[in-house]
Amino acid sequence: QVQLVESGGGLVQAGGSLTLSCAASGRTFSSYNMGWFRQAPGKEHEFVASIRWSGSEAYYTDSAKGRFTISIDNVKNTGYLQMKSLKPEDTAVYYCAARQGIGAMRWRQYDFWGQGTQVTVSS
Repeated sequence: QVQLVESGGGLVQAGGSLTLSCAASGRTFSSYNMGWFRQAPGKEHEFVASIRWSGSEAYYTDSAKGRFTISIDNVKNTGYLQMKSLKPEDTAVYYCAARQGIGAMRWRQYDFWGQGTQVTVSS
């Protein structure tokens, strides 16, 4: 059974940094892609970034470029989302997700999802 478990969320002041982690288990993920999404209250799931499990071919949404860095430790099967220069509008529940194949930016294109971790950025 595939499990994705996020951690690292919390409360941070604007301009601060957080690193989210996503521990994956339950199968061999070498052909998979990890994505990060976020959902603010009353809004749809928004794509943030994705990366091949090998660590190559990362993609970012425009709002994440230059501030967020996605990475993966494929030995530990753990993905990371380093976030810096955080803004109040980054406040959301952040989810990691996994699917086979790279390039998907829609929530429903992924096969597995974590339970989410709350990130709150105060002004």
